[in-house]
Amino acid sequence: MKKFAIEIKWGIIFFAMTLLWTVFEKLIGLHDVNIDMHSTITNFFAIPAVLIFILALIDKRKKDFNNKMTWLQGFVSGLIVTLVVALLTPFGQILTHKLLSPHYFENIIAYSVKMGNATQVEAEGYFNLTSYIYISVMSALMMGFLTSAVVAFFVRKN
Repeated sequence: MKKFAIEIKWGIIFFAMTLLWTVFEKLIGLHDVNIDMHSTITNFFAIPAVLIFILALIDKRKKDFNNKMTWLQGFVSGLIVTLVVALLTPFGQILTHKLLSPHYFENIIAYSVKMGNATQVEAEGYFNLTSYIYISVMSALMMGFLTSAVVAFFVRKN
């Protein structure tokens, strides 16, 4: 475990940032009164997400690789951060939808039906905790893979 301490640390930092982002969304009304803007504003989450991966790989390069790191070493390190994030993601979804924003699913279902994007049954099938846990874990894995590959390219140093 000590070998992966830096990746675990940054995975936890990423998880904490995700929770803070969710609080931000809730505070500006993206889970209720401004739900129509949620799908647009939430894309800005990519900025702190990529920044955390950059900081994680720089930290790894400095502390574990004597300030030298190949693309593969950075990529593997990023994948480990990704794994930590993916493992914590279900807990984040549970915290979000049970404690922080318990009416989010009701609100997004009503909005989707009102806008004609889905029927009531379709919206209920998509907007629920089980679906969001699955989608968020898969998204964390896919985006983490891609982010790790790109960030490792720019952070590598021989």
